[in-house]
This record gives sequence, C-alpha cells and structure tokens, in this order.
Amino acid sequence: MPKKRSPFWNQNSAACALLSSLAGTYLDLYFVGKGLYRFPHRLLPEIFPINIVFTLIGLPLLTMVFLHVLTRVNPLGKACLILIASLLMSIAEKLAERLGAFAHSDQWMHVYSFFGYLLFLTVISTVYFVAAQNSSA
Repeated sequence: MPKKRSPFWNQNSAACALLSSLAGTYLDLYFVGKGLYRFPHRLLPEIFPINIVFTLIGLPLLTMVFLHVLTRVNPLGKACLILIASLLMSIAEKLAERLGAFAHSDQWMHVYSFFGYLLFLTVISTVYFVAAQNSSA
C-alpha cells in the first residue's frame, strides 16, 4: 500500500521553510548590524544578536502554514492572502515592540515592514509554486 503524503509537509514546503529561515536570519543580522532594530530579549544574547527562536522555529512554521493555506485559494485569493499576511506581520511587529521583544530605531518606519514582508512572502510563494510545478511535470 503506498504511503499517503501529508498535504502540509512536503519536499517543496520544507525547502521553502528552510529558505525562509535562512533569509529571515540574514535579513535580521543585516538590519541589526545597521542598527535599525534590535532584540532586547533573546536566547543566548552573548552569542546571537538576533532572535534565533523566531528565525529558526517560528518563521519556518509560519511559512509552512502560510503555504498550506495558499495552496487552497485561487490566484486572486493568493494575492489577497499575501497582502493580508504582510499587514498582519507589520501589526505583530508593533505588538512585539510594545511587549519589549523588539525595538526599532527612530529611523524605522513600519511601512518598511509591510513592504518587506510583501516582497518576502511573494518570493517564498513564487519559489514554492514554481518548484511544485516543476516536480509535477
């Protein structure tokens, strides 16, 4: 009897989760290095200047959930979902700031976060759907 594949966990979503983790880590390192934001409370602060829990666990899991939902909607729904998720991540960032987990410099504008996540999610979803199309061909 053939093994049933999980619609949530597949080779393409795992690759995109890894891609999102790597991209998120390097983007955080870049922006923290530039002094645009910082993480006051993080795991192993003497070693890591970024929140590795989010970039290594949270971001990949959120990416996989996002891709799972994205596979269930039509093209217009995909575009709307990317816009809504970008807006929600920008709002979550502001909430994280209020909770003390995140701090931006005075130069930072939260619209940067919206457009950053818009680009990030567009790239991740494009990679996912191109890979899925190539693996089914």
